[in-house]
Amino acid sequence: MEEISIAAEKIFSIGNFPVTNSLILSVLVLIILGIVSYVISRSLTTIPGKIQSIVEMLLEGIMDFMDTILGRREVTEKYLPIIGTIFFFVLFSNWSGLFPGLSALGVSGTNEAGKETFVPLLRAPSSDLNFTLALGIISILSVNVLGVTAIGLRHHLGKFFNFESPIMFFVGILELISEFVKMISLAFRLFGNVFAGEVLLLVIGMLSPYVIPLPFLAMEIFVGFIQALIFSVLTLVFINMAVEHSSAH
Repeated sequence: MEEISIAAEKIFSIGNFPVTNSLILSVLVLIILGIVSYVISRSLTTIPGKIQSIVEMLLEGIMDFMDTILGRREVTEKYLPIIGTIFFFVLFSNWSGLFPGLSALGVSGTNEAGKETFVPLLRAPSSDLNFTLALGIISILSVNVLGVTAIGLRHHLGKFFNFESPIMFFVGILELISEFVKMISLAFRLFGNVFAGEVLLLVIGMLSPYVIPLPFLAMEIFVGFIQALIFSVLTLVFINMAVEHSSAH
């Protein structure tokens, strides 16, 4: 019986650096997305074919949605690369652990109690808290870097360090604390939903391994999409708040 582990399992080490099953799959997802992006970019034509038309429709839909938050198309085009990258990377990281038979690939290992156990070779990156925390940190750091780029270092830091009055100083400290809260909130929301879904599928699959898990699999595909959408939209909202002038904010 496969054990349920909250922490990602180590497969091997490179020096003192442990390589976990979630890290392996996240690298595979990155490589696949990179290859697909390269192939699509190299095959662009003035008269689009079927695949290019689908990609253009998808991008147009994403940009229309971003326009409702950012307000202007030129601003949308500026921040589309980072939002699109986050969305697709999180989406396929969520979905990567749902492929049938993926959990059957593994190696033998020992747990903390010294008992022999089965260790999956691949694990959905989003079901690893280290992965989601790293994404949360990257997201909020990107928000602040873009904020500094848009309104300047002085105005951006003025949201956190305001000495006009004791009240404004206290509000600035709360704003600074909220940046760390955003990282934790993004990380735990994504991790909790994806990890809970994988546990549900594992339990249902052991109880009834044939037709019954299919509705739950479809539900997890939908949940993976929604979580990727929420993560990217929240990042977009944070960017929109950061690039506004501090007085308007």
